[in-house]
Amino acid sequence: MSEDILKRFEQLSEEKQKLLEMLMEEEAIYVAPRTPIEESLAKIWSQVLGVKQVGIHDNFFELGGDSLQSIQIVAKAHQLGLDFNSSQLFEYPTIAEIITIVNTSQIHQAQQEPVIGLIPLTPIQHWFFEQNFPEASYWNQSVLLEIKPGQSPNLLKEACQQLLIHHDALRLRFEKIAGTWKQINQDIGEKLSFSQFDLSKYTQTEQTSAITKIANELQSSLNLLQGPMMKVAFFNLGSEQPSRLLLIFHHLTEDAFSLRIILEDLQMLYQQLSRGETINLPPKTTSFQQWSCLLREYAQSPELKQELAYWLPQSQLPVSRLPVDYAKGTNTEDSSRIFSVSLTPEETCTLLQEVPKAFHTEINEVLMASAAIAISEWVGTNNLLIDLEGHGREEIIPGVDLSRTVGFFTSVFPVYLNISNYQNLNDVLMIVKKQLRQIPKRGIGYGLLRYICEDKTEVEKLFKAPSAEIIFNYLGQFDRVFNEYSLFKLATESHGATHSPRGHRSHLLQIMGKVMAGKLQMSWIYSENIHHQTTIEKLAKRFLETLKALIEHSKSINMPCFTPSDFPEAELSQDQLFKLLNKNI
Repeated sequence: MSEDILKRFEQLSEEKQKLLEMLMEEEAIYVAPRTPIEESLAKIWSQVLGVKQVGIHDNFFELGGDSLQSIQIVAKAHQLGLDFNSSQLFEYPTIAEIITIVNTSQIHQAQQEPVIGLIPLTPIQHWFFEQNFPEASYWNQSVLLEIKPGQSPNLLKEACQQLLIHHDALRLRFEKIAGTWKQINQDIGEKLSFSQFDLSKYTQTEQTSAITKIANELQSSLNLLQGPMMKVAFFNLGSEQPSRLLLIFHHLTEDAFSLRIILEDLQMLYQQLSRGETINLPPKTTSFQQWSCLLREYAQSPELKQELAYWLPQSQLPVSRLPVDYAKGTNTEDSSRIFSVSLTPEETCTLLQEVPKAFHTEINEVLMASAAIAISEWVGTNNLLIDLEGHGREEIIPGVDLSRTVGFFTSVFPVYLNISNYQNLNDVLMIVKKQLRQIPKRGIGYGLLRYICEDKTEVEKLFKAPSAEIIFNYLGQFDRVFNEYSLFKLATESHGATHSPRGHRSHLLQIMGKVMAGKLQMSWIYSENIHHQTTIEKLAKRFLETLKALIEHSKSINMPCFTPSDFPEAELSQDQLFKLLNKNI
């Protein structure tokens, strides 16, 4: 072993060396929390991850944790006065490690007063208006909830009104002035749009049909200029039957992670109101307005412009277009169809808890590797261009906390994957893992450079790069949004069409994954005007076959598969890391 390699390895932090030693153990030994702070963190991890017993040496990612859940953990920890961020959780992924950097001093509180006035558009909002949708007001996110019998619609209405007051972004308005879209935050005087429908005299079939019909009408009734940007409907299905509650939000006001915050707050508010308690939601975190203003400053910084050294060469790599079945078909929303594949609960549990341990990967990396194999075989090339959606709440600006902020934060950025040099599934996973981890700051800088950076000299080259025809999004574990004691659960009826049927789809293929009812479900969304169902069905099944093979392969791994990306500060090659690991076994 050369002195240079050893010297660079010594540059690893003491905590990283401990992590390496721990991960190389064949079996982790459970160590119970020893202090009140460790007990608090273990309880939070248990709640968020749905794991009954969490030890101080249990790895967050090996318990099935992902980036969205890391933000939830940070939010709950802040409410207890424990200050750390999700980036630190990635670096110190056990309670024993994170406790060494937790700050228990007073956490700085964000502005609690209502946010009013102009807000600069964020990159994803610029992307939205760039699409020039024919019905811009009709592009929503929604959820239909089943509510336990006997709940009060009046209290539900008051709880939703409080959501509108507390979460400022739900009161946004948009106006096009001199060809440029502006967004303005309204004051808290806005009255909630809440409708009630009595379907108690209908048969079950008639109720299902009526809910779908009403939901479609409400979905198309939001208004960017005049509002509302949020609508709620209560469906009474009979005194002995669970009711339904439909929540509709224009996507410009919130995203998938925001929906989790909203649903948690809705339940908390309803319980407080039903017990006659004073309304008491957790404090607001950094406002969407402040975040957008800070982004504009960061977008002009030398730090961000350095990322061009990564994005510009990537944008010039050769890519192939997707094969199509109908060359002249129009890619419209009304032609959108879905083909879904799922894992069993047992396979999902292994994917979430054993695969990360075996390959030292995040779930997103495993899913992307499986998709890369299936897509490359379909396209006939090993060079792939895929847009990847992220939560967009990356910790790039000191002092910002977005763990409880509602808004449209989503980041979308191109990922160029080359999987040509592989011989087996393990090779592909390691290649994809390496390439994804080379992306600066989880991709948030791409949108900032493209839409907000004012120095267009080099940035304009990003606009000339080929556009991805596939978009990939892993939404995480929706199982954890509702627990067994929740008043709500997801209803089975349709919540209506969230996008205008006249709208065009931004990509030919959308791959969307989430864990529901203990099972991973991967939806492959396509246009029947462009692709035949059998084409997408074959592609999705090949993906599932590859994913299952990776899951099965993980069971034979005796020692975690590390890559240099696991220890970036050591600056080791794969060969050097391999020699180092074998020397330390």
